[in-house]
Amino acid sequence: MDCLFCKIIAGEIPSNKVYEDEKILCFKDIAPQAEVHALVIPKEHICCANAIASDNSAVVAYIFEKIPEIAKKLGVTDYRIINNCGEGAGQTVKHLHFHILSGANLSEKLV
Repeated sequence: MDCLFCKIIAGEIPSNKVYEDEKILCFKDIAPQAEVHALVIPKEHICCANAIASDNSAVVAYIFEKIPEIAKKLGVTDYRIINNCGEGAGQTVKHLHFHILSGANLSEKLV
């Protein structure tokens, strides 16, 4: 599989890790769009939100349970979570991921 995030999970590509456990990985975005910008990904390859199903949805719930802990590690209490699904929505890596964004310059138009 030629998935950038799977290669990061495997340690083939370095990342600036914020949090990792047996199910998920969080690392800082290499092209941050805000003062704080990190990505949370499941270690299991799920291509996008359209591929979430009963056999893999538990990891998505787990991600959302862990996001407050990760945000605290990032030093933020106010943050935005974004998921892009499909090329037309701006998904450039075909591996389910959630952006955590925070900082003074977040636009209300970025939804």
